[in-house]
Amino acid sequence: MRRVRGRTDRVVVVGAGLSGLAAALHLAGAGREVTVLERAPGPGGRCGLLERGGFRFDTGPTVLTMPDLFDRAFAAVGERLADWIDLIPVRPLYRARFADGSCLDVHTDQEAMAAEIERLCGPREVEGYLAFRRFLTQLYQIEMPHFIDRNLDSPLDLAGTPLLRLLALGGFRRLAGKVAGYLGDPRLRRVFSFQAMYAGVAPHSALALYAVIAYMDSVAGVYFPRGGMHAVPTAMAAAARRHGVAFRYGCEVTRVHVRGGRAVAVSTGDGEHIPADAVVLTPDLPVAYRELLPANVAPSRLRRLRYSPSCFLLLAGSTAAYPQDAHHTITFGDAWEQTFRELIGAGSLMSDPSFLLTCPTRSDPALAPAGGHSYYVLFPTPNTDAGLDWSVLGPRYRDEVVETLHRRGYPGFDAGIEVEHTVTPHDWQRMGLDRGTPFATAHTFRQTGPFRPGNLAPGLDNVVFAGSGTIPGVGMPMVLVSGRLAAQRITGTGG
Repeated sequence: MRRVRGRTDRVVVVGAGLSGLAAALHLAGAGREVTVLERAPGPGGRCGLLERGGFRFDTGPTVLTMPDLFDRAFAAVGERLADWIDLIPVRPLYRARFADGSCLDVHTDQEAMAAEIERLCGPREVEGYLAFRRFLTQLYQIEMPHFIDRNLDSPLDLAGTPLLRLLALGGFRRLAGKVAGYLGDPRLRRVFSFQAMYAGVAPHSALALYAVIAYMDSVAGVYFPRGGMHAVPTAMAAAARRHGVAFRYGCEVTRVHVRGGRAVAVSTGDGEHIPADAVVLTPDLPVAYRELLPANVAPSRLRRLRYSPSCFLLLAGSTAAYPQDAHHTITFGDAWEQTFRELIGAGSLMSDPSFLLTCPTRSDPALAPAGGHSYYVLFPTPNTDAGLDWSVLGPRYRDEVVETLHRRGYPGFDAGIEVEHTVTPHDWQRMGLDRGTPFATAHTFRQTGPFRPGNLAPGLDNVVFAGSGTIPGVGMPMVLVSGRLAAQRITGTGG
């Protein structure tokens, strides 16, 4: 494994999102002097918090999986996740609602899931589900130690028995075809392949190895932190501070200063120079190259990267209640492949939307005033490459989203709203996310594993990247791993 060369006593981490916090914890645990610089008033990054009218909204990810990875970050400094965060198991994991009016609750418990599938789809589908679950477990057991939780310097690093096992398992087939080999009912196929959207690829184009995301939720389970998702970075920052990490909020880094092929300091918006023996950059990777590093450092392939779709987000504090729904409800339209063609191929809005509605107050009522609910409504959209004018489209699309909710089982949604906030692809872009997508570069074959932009800056001895734009990729589990891998590049040790 290649690692940072030279002295690494003082490390500056740019960004207090999940990847930066994970890196800081692992670096502090390895004895480094760590300073985290964050332009926002507090920690969280994309895992942010919005408070209005007594309602508390998560502004980023809402699905927490793989809590053992969070525990690993705390353990780096001798702490326990359970001492900092109260994780509530989400049951069911999701409620899936289909265009034909049917519903399916997704459970991590094998027997409960088998019973639910038999109720909706019949006993033959249960056999397929059990076989598919075994496939997911095998896939995870191969991928996690050998392909995800590992620094890769070259495709040759993958050679060996694990790669052969992954090939034999069908990991390099197409996801949709692999899922269809186990599950005949198209509703089940959607439930176990929609996760490809997180990877920015349609299920019929994505590699089957990305079914590992379905393992992370449908087998390993989904959780919700009491107090909201923002409780996670808040706790991580507090644990890091307890163990000597210095945090400076409201501190925007404007440049990494390089001399003789090494970063020697970072400069801030107020003109301060902060010396560093090594630097971890967690802003969106293409943006970090473009705005923080010398122009001759950026690899030419950055201009050819493909990006994931984006999303329109409606956060609503409301008096309306829908007892038929779960914490997470996924509503599928009748269209499926067409939806991905529109979002990824044509760069157009969904003509028959599928969307996620999360109601965190079902797990933690304290996130809203008495009798109220907070809603997080996510509609996938094209990214800003599509050229849509969201300054004009945004208000109209907000009304279209609400009208879709009314038609799909949420009558009176608009009337119940007391406070609301919307986020469009242009808003994501203003937050520093390239192409206006919070899902970073797509996980195509050429942007997967060792082919994804690496976490070492070429030509610089001591600059490392973390976050969803580098290895291993998108999602809360992956960015936590990316923070650990960045720290490992600096310390040369695992853990």
